[in-house]
Amino acid sequence: MERKKILFICAHNSGRSQMAEAFANQAGKGYVIAESAGLDPKPVLPEVVEIMEEVGIDLSTNRSDSVFEFFKQGRLYDYVITVCEESVEKQCPIFPGIARRLSWPFDDPEKLIGTPEEKKEALRRLRDIIRKNVTDFVKKIGE
Repeated sequence: MERKKILFICAHNSGRSQMAEAFANQAGKGYVIAESAGLDPKPVLPEVVEIMEEVGIDLSTNRSDSVFEFFKQGRLYDYVITVCEESVEKQCPIFPGIARRLSWPFDDPEKLIGTPEEKKEALRRLRDIIRKNVTDFVKKIGE
């Protein structure tokens, strides 16, 4: 089976795209190589590290990467998937040689509202939605 390369992009590469990358690499072990990057990279959110640990994925040593650096390096992908709002998505560079560009606008973890526990619960729901979308997609491209 031919390996597929996927890039997940969001605004800061501090939450959604980090989770998507981890789930894609986990689900597509052997035939998917996933990376993630942001338009304005910021450190991975501690809350994201915490809720990913709950499902056995360690993001504690992950760092945020710049989508523009990846672009300048001439990296090629089979799929580029933006996981942020459409307004942010429009700022993304167009990578050469892409077979497909997809948009999955998930909620921004930094904009969740409520008490700390309500925010954490909302973040868990977001994590689970991202995991389902990513694992379903990885299965589909692996068929």
